[in-house]
Amino acid sequence: MVQLYSRRSSVPYELWGRLIERAEKQIDILAYAGLFLVEQDPRLIDTLRQKAAGGAKVKILLGDPSSPAIERKSVEEGATGVMAAKIRQVQQYYNRIDGAPGVTVLYHETTLYNSIYRFDDEMLVNMHVYGFPAPHAPVMHLRRLNGGDLFGTYADSFDRVLSASYPLPGSGVAA
Repeated sequence: MVQLYSRRSSVPYELWGRLIERAEKQIDILAYAGLFLVEQDPRLIDTLRQKAAGGAKVKILLGDPSSPAIERKSVEEGATGVMAAKIRQVQQYYNRIDGAPGVTVLYHETTLYNSIYRFDDEMLVNMHVYGFPAPHAPVMHLRRLNGGDLFGTYADSFDRVLSASYPLPGSGVAA
């Protein structure tokens, strides 16, 4: 573990930007919405498209806005319907690159225990806490180490959700 942040809102934006910029092989995003990423960086979609064009594999897994898991998460946070609205909002951004070479945008119905943001051999893991929105929950900054298994555990978790994810009809409209 590189660092533990008490809440996602404490992770410096410069760290997010640096990890995205340095990634050469893969960028994986697993969240319900992850709207904050596109709100923080209006160039994110273009950056992801460029990364994919340069050979990186970009995989984005979002919650299915019609899934019962999404409504349950909203209710648990005391904001009925808000999570589905955030997903629909972020879809407007990711639809612009869905289907572009090297980019995959899929949806899941998973109850997430963590949101996972992987950039090659580094990862930010936003732990979910019952009743709290993600910006108020802790984040671990992990780096892959030879002989360590913490990074691999979260990478495997991402892959398990990926294997159960699916496209939404009409969602892939790459420009």
